[in-house]
Amino acid sequence: MSDAATMTLEEREATLGGVGTARKRKEDVRFIQGAGNYVDDVKLPGMVFGDFVRSPYAHARIKSINAEAALAVPGVKAVLTAADLKPLNLHYMPTLAGDVQAVLAEEKVLFQNQEVAFVIAEDRYIASDAAELVEVDYEELPPIVDAFKAMDEGAICLREDIQGKTEGAHGARRHDNHIFTWEIGDKEGADKALADGEVTVKELVTYQRVHPSPLETCASIASMDKIKGELTLYGTFQAPHVVRTVASLLSGIPEHKIRVIAPDIGGGFGNKVGVYPGYVCSIVASIVLGVPVKWVEDRIENLSSTAFARDYHMTGELAATKDGKITGLKCHVLADHGAFDACADPTKWPAGFFNICTGSYDIPVAHVSVDGVYTNKAPGGVAYRCSFRVTEAAYMIERMMDVLAQKLEMDPAELRLKNFVQPAQFPYNSALGWEYDSGDYPTAMNQMMQAVDYAGLRREQAEQREKVARGDSRTLMGIGVSFFTEIVGAGPSRNCDILGVAMFDSCEIRVHPTGSAIARLGTKSQGQAHETTYAQILATEIGIPSEDIGIEEGDTDTAPYGLGTYGSRSTPVAGAAAARVGRKIRAKAQKIAAHLLEVAEGDLEWEIDRFKVKGLPEKEATMKEIAWAAYNNLPEGMEPGLEAVDYYDPPNMTYPFGAYLCVADIDVDTGETSIRRFYALDDCGTRINPMVIEGQVHGGLTEAFGIAMGQEIAYDELGNVQGASLMDYFLPTAVETPVWETDFTVTPSPHHPIGAKGVGESPNVGGVPAFSNAVIDAFSHLGVKHMPMPHTAWRVWQQCHELGLTK
Repeated sequence: MSDAATMTLEEREATLGGVGTARKRKEDVRFIQGAGNYVDDVKLPGMVFGDFVRSPYAHARIKSINAEAALAVPGVKAVLTAADLKPLNLHYMPTLAGDVQAVLAEEKVLFQNQEVAFVIAEDRYIASDAAELVEVDYEELPPIVDAFKAMDEGAICLREDIQGKTEGAHGARRHDNHIFTWEIGDKEGADKALADGEVTVKELVTYQRVHPSPLETCASIASMDKIKGELTLYGTFQAPHVVRTVASLLSGIPEHKIRVIAPDIGGGFGNKVGVYPGYVCSIVASIVLGVPVKWVEDRIENLSSTAFARDYHMTGELAATKDGKITGLKCHVLADHGAFDACADPTKWPAGFFNICTGSYDIPVAHVSVDGVYTNKAPGGVAYRCSFRVTEAAYMIERMMDVLAQKLEMDPAELRLKNFVQPAQFPYNSALGWEYDSGDYPTAMNQMMQAVDYAGLRREQAEQREKVARGDSRTLMGIGVSFFTEIVGAGPSRNCDILGVAMFDSCEIRVHPTGSAIARLGTKSQGQAHETTYAQILATEIGIPSEDIGIEEGDTDTAPYGLGTYGSRSTPVAGAAAARVGRKIRAKAQKIAAHLLEVAEGDLEWEIDRFKVKGLPEKEATMKEIAWAAYNNLPEGMEPGLEAVDYYDPPNMTYPFGAYLCVADIDVDTGETSIRRFYALDDCGTRINPMVIEGQVHGGLTEAFGIAMGQEIAYDELGNVQGASLMDYFLPTAVETPVWETDFTVTPSPHHPIGAKGVGESPNVGGVPAFSNAVIDAFSHLGVKHMPMPHTAWRVWQQCHELGLTK
């Protein structure tokens, strides 16, 4: 008798390592030993290297380009300019937002460090040196860096390629620098609520331009086999299949002759969703030269020219009764999109999911309008560890809740409890069109308040304020409350698509005769532990230990078509596909088991890793036995093998939520802010791997801390980038990062096959307003309603100085 046959139920469950098990990440074995395989590790025979000539100006006309000196450098193979790409119709490429973006600048440059020419050489250092020798004659033009001035009367037209066009991808344009206006909700109703409101508040809430700054910068290697007519493209791609489709559309190469491979990726956070000029230029260069061409950007290029995040200027208005019941919401957004509308946004709306801005609150009427404008800044608009514009929406409503609480002289937590959507209201239809799947907000909020002794913290804060007033202390104490509802799982085809392709995702599994399995999915991990968690989902569904299930992603020649990983869609969409494909396997396995045990299918019941005959538990067939039988002992007429594939188009998004609290101490003489305590309670539905969840929350909170307290891609009046290196752009280290306290509740999603909602983005969405609310709360008793992020020591000190607190 085998060991497996003598195991208890608990031992078999533990051996399975399925959903709910805290287990170490499989992928860490190679990563911590330095055995990962990244794009820059890939070396192909005859490979050459590309580097860009970039504009020193934010706005200038290109009068001429002279590459003779560069071409004379030994080892230089070619220099590409827009003039070379134009005959191929490749000087512009389509963006995911319906705009076009210059691959290489043709007549004008529109942001500092824009790509002007591509130098290819035998060695990357030769290419870099030769790029310095390319002579570009510029005529400098006045830049527009202030989004509020982009549509001024007489403002210079930035995009001359679309000058005079009155219609854009998203409707009417009312200025040459206007991209779109998007409206949703009941404007008349919201206006009436504000006009009739017993108490109203209005505030401009700005979420500054930031950048994901992943550990690995963007890179690609294109290798064209002219004999076979086949293109192989390696790259830092969060959505390999989408890149293959785009590459086919751009190059004209049939899609079946393009293979896209995304090996290990050192972080994405949205930065690696879109298509960049480096990808296109490496492809063109490889087609022209017939050899592999590698492009890897440096850190300054990554920060200054790849897609940014946020840059939203949000004017929020709330109406409420005197006792704090919200009666209406109105918000107008001025969205700075930079030089091209290159948002990595697969939703059907130009402002993504910003209409989740009613948050966790039962707001009866709301209206949102968003105006997008062009400026002389790098293009983009990525979901930096959030769904599309969700973190901006969460920041706006959570700041406005604190502003309203201050106006009402009500505790911020009490105001939130008074306005929550109640458990009995789910599924809840929001005023701006979303159907929230499930939630229990009061329980989560009360659990948080009890865990941190919220009442005690407020008493301590009152005592500390008295000490400061008496001159007995120089430290202000702030308490930041944040409660968020996120919308994730980009997938319902009625809401999302990329270039017309519906936002489904996929899983294919093959069970081998000996009882192990390989599963391939259309997503691509950048650190989310897919190799671990997908195997756990499948282990629970098919009864094969997760250690015996291999997971593969990132190769379009082997993985089924999928839409990639971003916006916390892995578990809500691909995880659902994995569960469903596992159930297809189990359904066939049940037929085989019935054949082996000589009973009807209905006489069998499933138990962890085997089928048992009802009433005769000693008669059983394990999945290992069934896998072997699938290849040699099948019912009459059944197809051999144990394989299945599933494409999952979800019926709805999923709505994780959380209650966060931050305690901050501020030195009024230096402006230094110390995060004394940070508590984060998340509800992501069914918890697949608690250890992975905790790691995801720690990582997301660290990024939220960086955004709230220091990150900003700023520009001077000439359009020069002020935060284009890590000397200027704040990335928290272990020294600065606070200690995180994590907690959870569990409210499964009713429509997801295993009830999971996703968690990877949530701590960033909820964390930023918690930090910001804590800093501003420290000054709220002095009448301060809002302070712009990031809350650097200099800015906080300035606030202290303006209030007369400094010595």
